[in-house]
This record gives sequence, structure tokens and C-alpha cells, in this order.
Amino acid sequence: MSSPAAAPPAPSSLKRIVAASLIGTTIEWYDFFLYGSAAALVFNKLFFPGSDPLVGTLLSFLTYAVGFAARPIGALVFGHYGDRLGRKKLLVLSLLLMGGATFAIGLLPTHATIGTAAPVLLTVLRLVQGFALGGEWGGAVLLVSEHGDARRRGFWASWPQTGAPAGQLLATGVLSFLTAVLSDAAFGSWGWRIPFLLSGVLVMVGLWIRLSVDESPVFKKALAQAEARKAADAGAVEKMPLVAVLRHHWRDVLIAMGARMAENISYYVITAFILVYATTSAGVSRQTALNAVLIASAVHFAVIPAWGALSDRVGRRPVYLVGAVGIGLWMFPFFSLIDTGGFGNLILAVTVGLVLHGAMYAPQAAFFSEMFATRMRYSGASIGAQFASVAAGAPAPLIATALLADYGDSTPIALYVIAASLLTIVAVGVAKETRHRDLAGMDTGAEVAARAARTEDAGVL
Repeated sequence: MSSPAAAPPAPSSLKRIVAASLIGTTIEWYDFFLYGSAAALVFNKLFFPGSDPLVGTLLSFLTYAVGFAARPIGALVFGHYGDRLGRKKLLVLSLLLMGGATFAIGLLPTHATIGTAAPVLLTVLRLVQGFALGGEWGGAVLLVSEHGDARRRGFWASWPQTGAPAGQLLATGVLSFLTAVLSDAAFGSWGWRIPFLLSGVLVMVGLWIRLSVDESPVFKKALAQAEARKAADAGAVEKMPLVAVLRHHWRDVLIAMGARMAENISYYVITAFILVYATTSAGVSRQTALNAVLIASAVHFAVIPAWGALSDRVGRRPVYLVGAVGIGLWMFPFFSLIDTGGFGNLILAVTVGLVLHGAMYAPQAAFFSEMFATRMRYSGASIGAQFASVAAGAPAPLIATALLADYGDSTPIALYVIAASLLTIVAVGVAKETRHRDLAGMDTGAEVAARAARTEDAGVL
């Protein structure tokens, strides 16, 4: 018989856990998005001078995509040790790595100073950013998911997800302010460094908060059970989390990867590529494009918890499918509104796009957490999420920019996002609903045996 589920934490304790995850995640996404915005606005001139402006932007976005290549490695490393040592320790490490790399970018000499070594160093620091973020997401959402109860897990776990729009809001807001108060020459000379250096201060705040929270009670219980099994059977060897995930949860990993396609691709088209498209094709100023993303990110932040709460009432899959279908249908109106060049239409295009994106992003944290057993949950959720980012978010701005350069029209870009939406609809459509699952109950001997039997009988899990 399984042990009774642990009582849910007091509201004040849970709110502190949520705050720790949210603030740390906001800082990490601030660092990551800051690079993306700078890649669209100034890095083409600072690190790839002499190229055609659009080619320079492509090269700049290529270094942006390199960060995504390191995210699966971060997912594997952080997932392994997060499932072995705990969520909290790895979250502290990810914050230090991300903040240190971002601060170093703010000190980096440009091509004019050290030549080709500048883009090489930029790429290395981008790899460190990607490695850290690959481990951040899984730990942050699991820390909240495993502290709360199933009844409101979608709502509480969606709060770390608001770190993405909050980080986008902060990064875009700082850049928007600097471009407003500085001349183009001053911003290109030294002003772009300020938001990167600001990361050092933010990391100190995030560390102070993260070090004050407790480890996940679900993880501590699973760890104690594993230690008891080892003591009872001295010859028992616990499988590596990665091996266990690939053996027992390969179907869930594929579902998570498919679910991320529309969510990840649409987000980077709407928030990163838009800075290129609006300024080059629609004739919108850089400041206007930044302000539109700024306003839309504030709305995005507000709607994510609402979508998360709705997933507690109707299920993760229905809410996710609303977002996947909606984002596919919105792509042609999205570009048509931007082509008008009007600020109001630009705000409407980006805001509706991010609201629909939120319907996928909000339930994602609880949805992915509920797919995996505790001692392989960090690995499983991180692998599913971050391996997808290599094929989805990583090349999205690059592919969109290349399509624009080749065709000079938004139609191929819209079709690209629609194709991603179809993949996500299929993946979520074949998934099982997870909102009533007990995360601790998934670790009992009966549940593990049942899942293993299903794997042998049906070939899936």
C-alpha cells in the first residue's frame, strides 16, 4: 500500500516557492531574450560588419541559434544531477552560469577592437547561456509542481512560465528606454552594454531568494524511498535517469517535443523576428517595434496564470489545443496587420499572437511534469522541452529571416508556423490527459510495475 500523500504546503510557503522560481526564471529569460533583441538590433553591425544588413542579421541570428544547440546538453546534465541531487542545487548553478555569461557579453570587445575573435567569444558565451537555460526550465517548474497539490497545479506551475514574458518585458523595456534616451551612435557604441551588465545585479537578487527556499518534498520522499531500496538490497543499482526515461517514457518525450513545436516557433517569430520584419518590410521604426513587443509582453504575463487556472478546470490538453489551433489561424492576419505599418495594428498583431501562445505555454509546466516519475522527472521534462527547442525555437528567427530574404514576402513564414501548429495538434491530440495525476503516487511500487507492464504489453508508455 502506498503511503499517504504529503499535505500541501501552507499558502505562504507555496507563494515563496513560486516567487523564487519566478524571479530566477525571469532573470534567466531576461538574459536570454536580451541577446535575441540585441542580435536583431545591433550585433549585426558590432560583430559582423561589412556584410549586407540582412546577411549580417542572419549571421547574428546564427549565433542566437547556437545557444539553443547547447540547451539539450544542459537538459541532460542538469536533468541527471537534478534527479540525483535535487532541484534547488541545480537551479542555483544555472542562475550563476547564465548571469555570468550575460555579464561577460556586456564587457566583450567588438569586431572593431579584436577582429574575428569577437564573434568567436560571443558564440562561446552564447553556448554557456544555452547550457544554463537548458537546465533552468525543468528545475524551476518542477520545484513548484512538486510543492503544490493536483487541484491547482496548473495555476501555480504556470507562474514560473510567466518568467518568459517577464524577462522579455524587462529586456525589451530596458532596450526601449535606452534607444529612446540615447542617440543611435551612443547606443551602438556603449549603450547596448548597459542591460547586459545589469544582469550582475539581478543575479545577486535571484540567488538570495533561491537560497532561501526548501527542496521539493516529493523529491525528498522519492530519494528516501530509493535509499531504502538500496539498503534492503545491497546489490541493487539504480538506473541513470536518462536510461530510465528512454526506456519507460520515450513516448512521453516525443509528445513533449511535438507539443513544443508550435509554441516555440511561434514565440520566436512573434517576439524576435518581428523586430526584423517590422523594421525592414513594414517600415516601422525600431522604437515602435520594441514598444509593441513591450505592451504585448505585459498582456502575455497577465494571461498565462489565467490559462493555467483554466487547465485545472478543463484539462491540460483542451487549453493547449486552443493555443495550437489559434496560433495557426492567426498567422496570416498577424502579418497583414503588421504590413499596414500602424502602431495600433502592430500591437494587436503581437498581443493576440502572445495570448494564443500563452494557451500552450501556461499548461505546459504541469502537463510535462505530470508525465514522468519523480526520479526521472527533471530529466524527462527537460529532455522533451529542450531537445525540441533545437528544431523549433533555435532556427525559427533564422529560417524566417532567410524566407524573407528569398521571397520578400510573409506568406512562406506564415506557412512555416502553420506547419508547426499541425505537428503540435497531432502530438497533443494523441497524449493522455494528466491533470488528476498524483506526482508522489507515480513513484509507488504498484504504479511503476503497472507502467512497466504497459510498456511490455503495448510497446508504449
